[in-house]
Amino acid sequence: MRRSLDCSLGVVLGLLLSIMSSGAAHAQQPATLVIEGGTLIDGNGGTPLRDARIIIQGDKIAAVTRKGQGSYPANAQVIQADGKFIVPGLWDGHSYGTWFLNDFYLNHGVTSIIDNGLGGELSIVHREAVNRGKIAGPRYVISIGSQSTNPRFSTGYEPPLFPDRIPKSPEEGRQVTRRFIDAGADFIFFQDASLPLDIVAAGIDEAKKAGKPIALERVSPTLTLQKAAEMGITYLTHSPGVGEIIAKDPSKWTNELDHYADMDPVKAQALIQHLVRHKAALVPNFVNIGPGYGKEWRRFEEEIKKLFSDPNVLAFYPEATIFGRPTQLGLLRAGASRLPTGDPAVIARRRQGYANVLKFHLDFHRAGGRVLTGGNTQVQKAAGLILHHEMEQFVEGGFTPMETIQAATKWPAEAMRLQDRIGTIETGKLADMLVVSADPLQDIRNLQKIDTLIFNGKVVDRSYHPWPSDPFIDVGDVVFGNPAVESWSWVATLKQAMRAAQGGGEGEGGGGARQGGLPDPPASPQPAIETISPTLVTEGSPTTTLVIKGFNFVRRMHVFFNGRSVPYRAVSPTELHVTLDATLLRTPGKFDIVIKNAPPVATPDWGNGTSNTAHLLVNFKY
Repeated sequence: MRRSLDCSLGVVLGLLLSIMSSGAAHAQQPATLVIEGGTLIDGNGGTPLRDARIIIQGDKIAAVTRKGQGSYPANAQVIQADGKFIVPGLWDGHSYGTWFLNDFYLNHGVTSIIDNGLGGELSIVHREAVNRGKIAGPRYVISIGSQSTNPRFSTGYEPPLFPDRIPKSPEEGRQVTRRFIDAGADFIFFQDASLPLDIVAAGIDEAKKAGKPIALERVSPTLTLQKAAEMGITYLTHSPGVGEIIAKDPSKWTNELDHYADMDPVKAQALIQHLVRHKAALVPNFVNIGPGYGKEWRRFEEEIKKLFSDPNVLAFYPEATIFGRPTQLGLLRAGASRLPTGDPAVIARRRQGYANVLKFHLDFHRAGGRVLTGGNTQVQKAAGLILHHEMEQFVEGGFTPMETIQAATKWPAEAMRLQDRIGTIETGKLADMLVVSADPLQDIRNLQKIDTLIFNGKVVDRSYHPWPSDPFIDVGDVVFGNPAVESWSWVATLKQAMRAAQGGGEGEGGGGARQGGLPDPPASPQPAIETISPTLVTEGSPTTTLVIKGFNFVRRMHVFFNGRSVPYRAVSPTELHVTLDATLLRTPGKFDIVIKNAPPVATPDWGNGTSNTAHLLVNFKY
């Protein structure tokens, strides 16, 4: 009897454990989202699937079937899409540091962006925050930085991951490339083709070893477009150099459309075959290369004006000029138009040039090449909307709507070697897609008629919020490279002036400053920050010591972190160790650091005693 009771209790306990285990397993299952009905255009270019059923679990596509086939949990969220059309999320294949415009991209169905190297560490933080669901935005495919010869970025104060690096030797080129790769770059970007070929070759070699795509924006007499393709650069923004290469007499012209107007069909075909052979993808930026020449340009401008009539939209675009040029909004408000004016003969020639731009890229595609959509999008453009205008130019140039959809979905994913994860609607891939209310194969403009947007398996709130979703950047904050320390040129010039004033000294604050001590002059010099370390910590970090290096540090000064005075220890007049209490590192964001010397200031021409600004990124904890 005892054994029978024990056995019965064991059976009951076993059943209870089984039920509990089953319940726990069920609780751990990711949420299920189902799109029921609708016509699926999956991005592969085949016949659309009518009455589709797409089952999404978590952030992945679990199944693609027909309506009425297969099953899904009774508590699944179901989107009824009968009479509608489902396409993969769109890609902007050419963008620059537009993080605070996340709403613009999502509201126009753009779920992925190829970011050409403006972000440095900020682009890493932003990408991870989006991909892990911490902030709302399209997923960014990043290069982190680029390699160029731009002298304005050679002050010596640039941090290791600053976007524009200037390698001086092949070994430095390798080091820069490895640094970006080790930091998590999705691809390697060369912005300036004026670098010596051996340096470019070294960087390309490192990128190939790591299996990274390689991009180029400009060509040069030494690194021509043909040479770039031969060396293994397979992603070319602005289709650089094409017009000059295919012109009958390239020396006759300086304008790109004039070069295209002078197109030699034999040269064009030779270039096409060369690029196809080396599998080089082109991002032509039709809207950028020929503003005003598209057949629907006037309507494009009206659509932009309408977009910017929304006060919620205006909140994202500062009225001030950005990078010294008016924003697109400013141009339109001033009544300016990009429609061509002037000599009718010139206009006619450039109109033909624009027609040849479209023809060349269509011929390239027909020969087996890949042409990708990209808006050359930055803060002077209507982010998101410009991609739809670009797609219209594809269709105007002879691409079918189906091919245009692939140019904005599958082909960019292939170019970034992410086709196994994204770009088409297939089982196992990330669930980025949009449901539109009319057939885009009949009219590509129907892609703007978005009914539902799904990103990472979740329905996205498609509205313009009066705040940026990214805690690391403010609206209008578009400082190139988002450096950890700002105003390097000012710092370098001030340091030179201090040296001259002190007869070759280091500008350390004067007054016989000694290592380990700070001077206490009656009038304060203007302080400056050169570097900070670290530049990135994680939320919830313990009390951290921040090392600040610079000059003109004096005894009567304060260090401010996010407007709050914080303690420090002076190592020397050029180095401070700042204590950041753990309570200051609880919230993710980008926090300002400044040094203020007490008045009076000895050199008011250089500033009011407040240093240039440095920044510390406090990343999300994952």
